[in-house]
Amino acid sequence: MSVIPWPLNPTSRAQPAAAQARASDDVAGLAAALIQSRQTILPKRLGAPGPGAAELAQILSAAAHAPDHGQLVPWRFVLVPEASRTPLADVFAQALLERDPAATPEQAEQAREKAYRSPVLLLAVVDAERGDADIDLAERTVSAGCAVQNMLLMATALGYGSALTSGKALKADSLRALFQLAPSELALCFVSIGTVLSRKAVRARPMPSAYVSTLDADRGVVPGF
Repeated sequence: MSVIPWPLNPTSRAQPAAAQARASDDVAGLAAALIQSRQTILPKRLGAPGPGAAELAQILSAAAHAPDHGQLVPWRFVLVPEASRTPLADVFAQALLERDPAATPEQAEQAREKAYRSPVLLLAVVDAERGDADIDLAERTVSAGCAVQNMLLMATALGYGSALTSGKALKADSLRALFQLAPSELALCFVSIGTVLSRKAVRARPMPSAYVSTLDADRGVVPGF
């Protein structure tokens, strides 16, 4: 996996300021293009081929560069290969019937079918207790989210689509048993990766003014920055 060197150019101090600015702009432009091109592609819109072994290693390695207070690595990922999808399908159907005993056979089959979507399927797991007990679950979950985002961006860079999916089955005892989760572990979401078969139109993203405010010494919290 190629790595952007940091500093961007070890000899930058000897370069003209204009050249340094161009190098920084180039990297910032690449980062912006990658981030802005990432789009959720639902698993039903993902197909073969999926990432090969080397590409999957790149995607998983990207997770290691997430912020991680205390270097706990409080998250992990469980790969569900296609040969292991049937037990997961059974869990999805069982979890549905536990929630809704009146569910029809058609609804149960729809729940089962979700296990077979997308060539690559991983379960993201976070541990609420591993390592330093002073680092609470919220911070561990943020770290896990950053790890997942790194993976999604790497998948995008490699030309694949991806999505996060959740649902009530994540809390089912049968799912916890299948993935051998410890009492302190929580199933966060599934990560799906594959070739994009179809996609929806790119949705408009909010501007920073919609989610950023500033603490003003005189006026308190005010909109914008």
